[in-house]
Amino acid sequence: MALEPVLSQIDEDISTATERLMDLLRIPSISTDPAFKADCDSAADWLVADLKSMGVDAAKRETPGHPMVVGHINDAPEGAPHVLFYGHYDVQPVDPLDLWDTPPFEPQLEETEHGTVIRGRGSSDDKGQLMTFVEACRAWKAVHGSLPCRITFFFEGEEESGSPSLIPFLEAHREELQADLALVCDTSMVSRGVPSIASQLRGMLKDEFTLTGPRIDLHSGHYGGPGLNPLREMSRIVDSFYNDETGAVAVEGFYEGVHEVPADQLRQWENCGFDEAEYLNSVGYTKAHGEKGYSTLEQQWARPTLEVNGLWGGYNGVGSKTVLPSKAHCKITCRLVGDMDPDKLRDKIRKHVEDRLSTDISVEWDNDLEGSPASVMNLDRPEFEAARGALSDEWNREAVFTGMGGSIPVVGYFNTILGLDSMLVGYANDDDAIHSPNEKYDLKSFHKGIRSWARIMAAITK
Repeated sequence: MALEPVLSQIDEDISTATERLMDLLRIPSISTDPAFKADCDSAADWLVADLKSMGVDAAKRETPGHPMVVGHINDAPEGAPHVLFYGHYDVQPVDPLDLWDTPPFEPQLEETEHGTVIRGRGSSDDKGQLMTFVEACRAWKAVHGSLPCRITFFFEGEEESGSPSLIPFLEAHREELQADLALVCDTSMVSRGVPSIASQLRGMLKDEFTLTGPRIDLHSGHYGGPGLNPLREMSRIVDSFYNDETGAVAVEGFYEGVHEVPADQLRQWENCGFDEAEYLNSVGYTKAHGEKGYSTLEQQWARPTLEVNGLWGGYNGVGSKTVLPSKAHCKITCRLVGDMDPDKLRDKIRKHVEDRLSTDISVEWDNDLEGSPASVMNLDRPEFEAARGALSDEWNREAVFTGMGGSIPVVGYFNTILGLDSMLVGYANDDDAIHSPNEKYDLKSFHKGIRSWARIMAAITK
C-alpha cells in the first residue's frame, strides 16, 4: 500500500479534520468534576460514532467512573503487526476562567507569531493529539480501504483525575487489549519543529501531611512566645528537605536507585535542539535553580525531585487575624527516575519529617497513597528506529530520543498488566499552556502529526 496517496489525502482533508477536532473540543469533558459527568459520556459517544464511521468495531465501555472507548480494526494484510493506540478524551478544569482570552469550550483558530493555532481546552492535552492518530487511520482507509497494521483503539476518560478505573479495566480486559506494541500520543516535542520519541518517563509519588500543635487556634497575644506555631514548624521542616548549597534533596536515602545518564545519551540530548534560555525565559526564570552540576535537561528528565505543591494554615481571609493556628498543611510530590521505589521513598520522607518534630507537635499523614515508578522504553525494538526515520522524513529534521520530566502511569501499567512495551510520540509544544488558561495546539502540529502517524504506520510494517 503506497504512502504518498495517503499523505495527499491528509493534506486535502485537513480543513475537515480540523472541524472534526473542533466538534470534540466543544464537549466540556472535565473528568474531575461530577457536574460534567454527562459531558464525559457525550465525548465518549462522539468518539465511538467517529470510529464507527471509519468501519471500526467500537463501543463505549462503562466503568465505576467515566467510560472507556475501545475499538478494533483488523482489515490489515496477513501477518501485519498489531498496535494498541492510547489517548484520553477528558480534560482539566478551566479555572481561573477570567484568565481565558476566549471561552475555553468555544474553540477557534488564531494567528500567532508561530503560525495558526487551535485555541481551546483539550486542544493539546489530549484531544488534538488523540485525533492525529484517528485522522491518519481515516486517510489510510479512504485511500486503500484498509490499514497497514491491526489496531486497537483505547481512549480513557479519567486520565486527568487519577485514572481510578484504569487498573481494574486493564486487568479485566487483558486478553482483549493484547497487541505487539502500545503507541501513546500524550507527549510533546523537545523543541519546536524537532520530532521526538520519549525514551524514559519520570515516576510519581504523592503525599500530604498535617502538623497539629495546640488543640485550637490561639490568641497571639496570650500565647505568642510560649506557644509553638505549627506554621513555623512546617517552615522549618520544609526547609530541611533541601541542601541549599547543592540544590539536592536532603532526605536520607532519597537518591537510592538513581543512575547517571550514559555519556552517549547525554551527547544526543546536547544536540537535540533544546533552547535552555527560551525554556526558562518563557515562564519568567533567568536561570535553572535545580541541582548543581547537572544541565537543565538532566534536571528535567533524569534527576528526581521533591516539590512542595501546597502549603497552608491559619487565617487566609481579608485583613488580619491575630492567631497561632492549630494546624498547618503540606502537599508534596516527587518525580522519580531509574529504579527508585515509590513505597520505600515514601517511608524515607515520612521518617525524615517525624524525626524532626518538636515537642507538642504531631503529624498526620494522608492514607490515599499514590505512587508509580519511572518507565524506560525498550529502544532495542526495531519499531523505534523505524519510527525515528519516519519522523525525520516528515519534519525534515533528524528525530531524537528524549527523556520526559512528567509521568504517564499508563505506560507502566501497559507493561506490568498487559506485558506491552510502549512508544511515545507527540507533537505538542512547551508553550501550549496545557492545564492552564488559553491552552492551544499548533495547527502545524495537528497537520504534521497526522502525516507523521501515517508514515509511522507504514514504517513499522515493512
